[in-house]
Amino acid sequence: MLWAVAAFGLGTIAFGFSQWYWFSFLMLFICGTVDNISVVVRHTLVQTLTPDDKRGRVSAVNNLFISTSNELGWFESGTVAQIFGPALGNTIVAGAVISAVSGGVGTILTVMAVALIWPEIRRYGKLV
Repeated sequence: MLWAVAAFGLGTIAFGFSQWYWFSFLMLFICGTVDNISVVVRHTLVQTLTPDDKRGRVSAVNNLFISTSNELGWFESGTVAQIFGPALGNTIVAGAVISAVSGGVGTILTVMAVALIWPEIRRYGKLV
């Protein structure tokens, strides 16, 4: 899961810097692919590691966070793009690039923090 999320961050950074349509398309394809992998792993971990009597509540909270994360991410990305773009006298494109690249960097930093704070996540191994 951590590798998939880190790949998502790297793909987002590459997409942010890309100036070629097909490379951008490929990076978004990779981001979608590794995001799917991380979603499946996270859902599997929630279902297998949560005690039976708490599984419904944990799944409900997990789904609440997942269903609202896109909207919060859109808000955050737009705010960063506006602040580092037109608000600072830069172009809209510069703000969008900074927003995408900083989001990818933030994703990678989050993966590193999770791996350091909760080392047991690194040791789960295969989910088979």
